[in-house]
Order: sequence, then structure tokens, then C-alpha cells
Amino acid sequence: MKQSFLLVLFLSLALGSGCQKQSDSSGGKKLTIALMPKSKGNAYFISCKAGADEAVKEMGADLIFDGPTDPDPAKQNEIVENWITLGVDVIAVACENKEGISTALKKARAKGIKVVTFDSDANSDARDFFVNQATPEGIAQTLMDEAARLTNEEGEFAIITASLTAANMNEWRKHIEARLREKYPKMKLVDTKPCDDLKDKAQTEATNLLSANPNLKLIMAICSPAVPGAAEAVKQAGKTGTVKVIGLGLPSENRKYVHEGVTQSVILWKTTDLGYLTIKVAADVTGGKLKSGDTTYHAGRLGDLEVKGDSIILGKPFIFNNENIDQFDF
Repeated sequence: MKQSFLLVLFLSLALGSGCQKQSDSSGGKKLTIALMPKSKGNAYFISCKAGADEAVKEMGADLIFDGPTDPDPAKQNEIVENWITLGVDVIAVACENKEGISTALKKARAKGIKVVTFDSDANSDARDFFVNQATPEGIAQTLMDEAARLTNEEGEFAIITASLTAANMNEWRKHIEARLREKYPKMKLVDTKPCDDLKDKAQTEATNLLSANPNLKLIMAICSPAVPGAAEAVKQAGKTGTVKVIGLGLPSENRKYVHEGVTQSVILWKTTDLGYLTIKVAADVTGGKLKSGDTTYHAGRLGDLEVKGDSIILGKPFIFNNENIDQFDF
């Protein structure tokens, strides 16, 4: 049985991270951290993995990186169950469905596996800490205020999201709508469409929104593939500058559209820092350096960060535009 377990563990590590489980320089067992994105082909999460790779190299840990090809709560659960069987030390996951994955994560914790979430949370009793890129209010208010600025605080706009079940995006939408009601009575949210985290589907949905809403003044894309998808739809419709495009995305994926004047603002955080922070937290929760009740956390090269309850906050959203986007290479 022991030999079979070791063989399964070796194969999983070889497939997941391309490296074999090894002992550290002191002869002890290396920490094995399993990292799951919502969808592993999404450039946002690929950028997060670059930061994760930096952190595991820095601390001498092993990383398993795996997730669904497209956002799929059932597939996320299946992968968590596999990691429980393998007996990894800690699981870090961006949750597609908050309720759906919590049962599997609680099972992992019952087996002695530490659990942290990042980007999108699970139920609080299903994990030890949540690594939060920014507060939901901060993200939503930045998006809504930028939309209002670009439309002179009036007119119709639409939202394109990844899915209607994504916990973090639903939270953002709640605060976007609250900000809209509170501050911008002359603006109207006419529709919200899911794109399944796919650029091509986002382009199709944006094209349909433009056709169905001739007075549309702005499209707000709140998942990274949707920003260039919406921009391409606006460009092909000949509405560059007439219909504004903003959203949460990577500078590298939107630079062309920003320079062409199709996309006005890209809002995000440093995604490599999010991946780096997630791995640091995962390791330090496992090692006991980060524990319940802490109010600050020293996150390596990121310095001291705020801990609010059981959430570690990376920072405030940043607005990339035509004036500064060339300064960033992720």
C-alpha cells in the first residue's frame, strides 16, 4: 500500500508541476502546496501562478497547480478529493462556487490538511484564511466610479461577468449596484451577461448587448477575458469612443485596445503578487507562523499586510490607462 501511495504521489507531482517530490536540504519532507485556479487557461491565473512559482522557489516547497479547463465547480470538487487522497499539506483554491466547494474543503481540513482560499472565497468554516486581492467594496466602488466618470454620470451601461455563480463577482456586483443607487441616479444598469471566462463568448455577448441596447454608453467587464472580448466587439461594431469599455483585466491583454482608444480603463491589482502572497500564506498557516487572531502579517517581499479577521488584504485596486499601461509587463 505504501509503495502504491508513493507512486500515485510521484505521478501527480510530475503531471501537476513537472517536478518530483524531494526532501529539503536538511533532510526533512518538503511542503507540498496544491494551488487551484478557477480555470487554468485563464491568463489572470497564469499570471498568479508566476508569483506562486516565485514563492515556492524562495521557500523550497513543491507546487501542484491544477484546475478545470473552464470554470466548473464539479471539477474543482473532484480535484480537491484527489488532493485529499494524495495527502498534500495545504490546499489553496480560487472558488468558482462558494457553497459547492465548501463541503470538500471541510473534508480536507478534517483530514489535517490546511486550506486557504484566494481571489474568490469559500464558506469561512471551510478554510483557515482568505487571501483577498482587495475588499469587494473597494473593487466595486473603483469600477462604478470610473464608469460614472467616463459617462458623465448618466446613461445606460451593462456588465459582463464570468458566471452567475462566481462568489467574488456576485459580491462585486452587489456593491456595484449599491454604489449605483447611492451616488449615480442618472445611470442605469440594463443587463448582466455571463461569458464563462471566455474571450470569444464575451465578444459575442457584448455584440448582442450593443444590438439590444442602442443607447448603451459603457460595458463593464468584471472578469479578465471579458475586457478584450468586449473591446473587440465595440471595435468591430464601429463604436470606438462612443461606447466606453472598462473592466478588471491584465495590462498585457488590453494594451492594444487601450492605445487604440477602445478601452478606457483597466482596473486590477498585481496578479503576480496575489499568487506570491497566496503561497506565502499557505506555507505560514501550515507552519504556524500565521494564526487566528493575528492583525498583521509579514509577507516576504510584500512587507507587512493587514489581516482583517480571517482575511489577508493584498491592497487597493489600481487603474491602468493610456498614460501608464506601458509601465507594466504582466
